[in-house]
Formats: sequence, structure tokens, C-alpha cells
Amino acid sequence: MIIVGGTATNGIDENLSKIVKVPLIKVEHKIFPDGESYIRIPQLISGQEVYVVQSLYPPQDKHIIELLLILETLSDMKNNRITAIIPYLAYARQDRRFKEGEAVSIKTVLNSIRRAGADSIIVIEPHKMEELSYFNGEVKVADPIPEIAREIKKRVEKPFVLAPDRGALERAKRLANELQCEYSFIEKERDRDTGEVRIKNLPDIKVRDKDVILIDDIISTGGTMIQAAQAVYKLGARKVIAAAFHALFVENAYERMINSGIKEIITTNTIPQDPSKVVVVDVSPSIARKL
Repeated sequence: MIIVGGTATNGIDENLSKIVKVPLIKVEHKIFPDGESYIRIPQLISGQEVYVVQSLYPPQDKHIIELLLILETLSDMKNNRITAIIPYLAYARQDRRFKEGEAVSIKTVLNSIRRAGADSIIVIEPHKMEELSYFNGEVKVADPIPEIAREIKKRVEKPFVLAPDRGALERAKRLANELQCEYSFIEKERDRDTGEVRIKNLPDIKVRDKDVILIDDIISTGGTMIQAAQAVYKLGARKVIAAAFHALFVENAYERMINSGIKEIITTNTIPQDPSKVVVVDVSPSIARKL
């Protein structure tokens, strides 16, 4: 069993290697003058069970291509089984055709990973579980909620977990079970043309004097969490903490979330973060539980 660290690991490959006590080989890589990626596995690996760590955070296209190059090279070396550990799975939002002629991007990405040589994949909290059905191989989902919950417990007294939409309700339930508290969700609607998100319905939730934890898979622009935070503050919440598995923070999302009254943001290292701004939870232990 060998771990191969790709070009976008954010230290997860090294942490995982230490936890499971398995040798780590780092790929050699560089960028040619024309912008194309060069990949080399620095030693012959053959007949092994190989785990390739490569997150697909921005620049997504570059990291996807480099993952495919790594996988096919390891496949050409005639290894027994190759597992792609993908902490952040890019292109997951487009999992079906909302309009005629749209590309189903996650289908294309997962099909490409399979064809390049991955027999199985391990991911951290996909956007939707159903999208993983596009991968024609074994799929495992690593769950870092126990690690996230430990950080939250240090920061709250009367927790209440709130999902910013119905789709995140199952995540809210899992986190609430760890925190032993109540949970609920907000109904939202998204304009498919503009991407604008609006709160459609706010259930009768009792959050007065509670520490509300908003939980979602991805923070992109932060718009959903900002609206949810504003809504629960109007209902008397004592403070709001945001938690997400993957934080992209586009369009000044971090600043806008803090300015909206969100006191802290807890996320993971599936995407590089500034630890002076957010609480960063290592996902390596959750991945190790799936090996």
C-alpha cells in the first residue's frame, strides 16, 4: 500500500501517511512555458494498492488534468488497484441538465477519472450523493463531522443546528447528533439565470438565545449563509457560527459573511485557507477511517 501525493494536496497526503503509517511518494511536476503541466512519478510503482491524493480546488481545470495524468501513469505501471482520494470534488454543482443542451459536468469529470485508471474514489461530502453514481467503480464518502463537531463544542453553549436549505438537512441532522441538540432547515430558491438565492420559507424555529450553527457543504459567495444568519438574528439568536466542508470564498465572501454578523467560520483543509481568518479542520482522520 502506497500513498501518492499529487499537485494539490494541501498537506492531506502527508497527514494521511503519518496516520496510517504508509509510505508517501510525491509526484514531480512543473509547468511548461506554454502553460501545460508536466507530471512524473519519481519511482517505479508496480503491483501495488495505490492511493492518490489530489484535491480539485481552484484552478480546477489544471488540477483535474494533473490528476488524470497521475492516474494514467500509475495504471500504465500495472498496479493492482488505484484509489483516487479527492477531498474537494470540483464541477459537482452541475449534476443534471436544467436546460436543454447543458453539459453535465460532474458526469464528464467522474467518467474521465474512471477511464484514466481509478478503480475507486474517496471524497469528502459531495454536493449531492446521487452525483457519485456517475462513477462506475467503488465510491466511499469520508465524513469529517466528528472533527468539525469537536471544534464547535469549544465555541458554543446552547447549540442549534440549521441547514440553509432542505438539501443540507441530512448534514444538519448528523452534526446535531454529535452536538446533541435540535436542528432544522430553511427553504430557499435559486434563480437559475442569475444565481441569486432567496429565502422561500423560514419554519417556526425557536432559536432565541441559542448559538446557531449554519452547516452546508460549500461556501462559494456566502449568500445563502448571510441570508440565514440575518434571519435567525431577527428571531433572537445569541450568535451565529458558519460551518462548511469546502470554503471557496469567492466575491469577498469571507468579509461579507463576517460583516453580516457571523462570528466564526469553521471549514476544512480540502481547500487552502488562511488560519488567521477561519478555523481549519484536518480531514485526514476521516479519510483514514475509509482506507
